[in-house]
Amino acid sequence: MITLRTGLAMAAISLSMAAAASAQTATPLGQFRDWGAYVAEGSGGKVCYALSQPKSMEPKNVNRDPVYFFVTSRPAQGVKNEVSVVIGYPFRTDSRASAQIGSDTFTLFTKDDGAWVENAAEEARLVSAMRAGATMVVKGTSQRGTETTDTYSLSGISAALDRIAQECR
Repeated sequence: MITLRTGLAMAAISLSMAAAASAQTATPLGQFRDWGAYVAEGSGGKVCYALSQPKSMEPKNVNRDPVYFFVTSRPAQGVKNEVSVVIGYPFRTDSRASAQIGSDTFTLFTKDDGAWVENAAEEARLVSAMRAGATMVVKGTSQRGTETTDTYSLSGISAALDRIAQECR
């Protein structure tokens, strides 16, 4: 069951992702190998985020919208390093996705085409694993039952996170 806090977080993340998707409102802070850092100004204040796209997506024959992995900070709301995924298709209703880095697997709850860390207490551990890891594998299941596997490079994530932390204090 989604709590009010989770629902509000999802709404805020959706707004952050909308800002992230709009090239006109986002200002690049830098490209750090496979990760970009951006800032956007909105009615709720400054939003900073690091994002990347997968290096590989399986299966290859699936038609998907663009896929992004975000780490977002919104200082006015007290949010730092919030993890989310835009997967490029509607997830199967009530399904879970996962992010795996090395031997660590993190469960993500899903809504529409987005996914977020299920246990907020695990978010900092996921971000730490991203900083220490080389690749991250995100798995999910579409509304049609197609299982997807997206592999991200983590090269540059530490520098991108450091840059957004500097911008969004």
